[in-house]
Amino acid sequence: MSNPSELGEFLRVRRAALQPEDVGLLNYGIRRVPGLRREELAMLAGVSNTYYTRLEQGLSNNASEAVIDAIARALDLNTDERAHLFNLARPGTAKRRTPTKPDKVRPGTLRLIRSMPGTPAIVLGRRSEVLAWNRLGHRLVAGHLDFDAPGTPSTRPNMTRLLFLDRHTRELYTRWTEEATRAVSSLRLLAGRATNDPELASLVGELTMNSEEFATLWARHPVENCMSGLKYLHHPEVGDIELNFEVLSPPDESGHRILMYAADPGTPAAEALQLLTFSDAGVADKAHVRG
Repeated sequence: MSNPSELGEFLRVRRAALQPEDVGLLNYGIRRVPGLRREELAMLAGVSNTYYTRLEQGLSNNASEAVIDAIARALDLNTDERAHLFNLARPGTAKRRTPTKPDKVRPGTLRLIRSMPGTPAIVLGRRSEVLAWNRLGHRLVAGHLDFDAPGTPSTRPNMTRLLFLDRHTRELYTRWTEEATRAVSSLRLLAGRATNDPELASLVGELTMNSEEFATLWARHPVENCMSGLKYLHHPEVGDIELNFEVLSPPDESGHRILMYAADPGTPAAEALQLLTFSDAGVADKAHVRG
């Protein structure tokens, strides 16, 4: 995940996705490769072909903000993609201090998610690893795993790894392809913010080697900051559930995110969450009695 190669790959993929007619150019001659030619993109951005070529080849790492912005406009990037391009092209502006100790959830964050027993909540680390979850969050997305697994780095689940490599998690999402695309898009954004993170690079390598679907999606270089939306689940205990989700980011530099799920009042999904809450409370009471 070296920064120059990531930048070049991102530029090539986005350039290949644009056709001349998309940007008001005449399509002339036989094109050996899809999308715009380098010289066409350079012309649209107002930079020399030689300079743009050096960017794609990873031979220039001091592009000005104006140049990056011009290339983003020429590629018709959205807000998330533009931010990702800036992170790749100017890594100094997106540098994050890599923790030397295993990451862990802040006590205040843990108290927060535990104070909401009726709301499934999961605390994610900077690599989509699970740092903590409340009872309902665990029951909703990973009831087949040990509730205490996030407490130890060696047993800590990773949501992206589970999605691609765990059969139970794969069966949980009725729109798996949609969920997988969203996960890869988020992971791409995280990778752009932390280009020198060996653990993140190891995760990408593992998934690329063990999942052809992940490798295909990763090569497309999707980028999206997925902060809210809908998730469609088929839970083994309560059946189909359609849930809203929101991702909250604490105002520090931890890179942690709090993923929370909610159902619209009066819907079957709301009833399903209530059933899971009550059944989980029963399991917890039995465990307390045994203890």
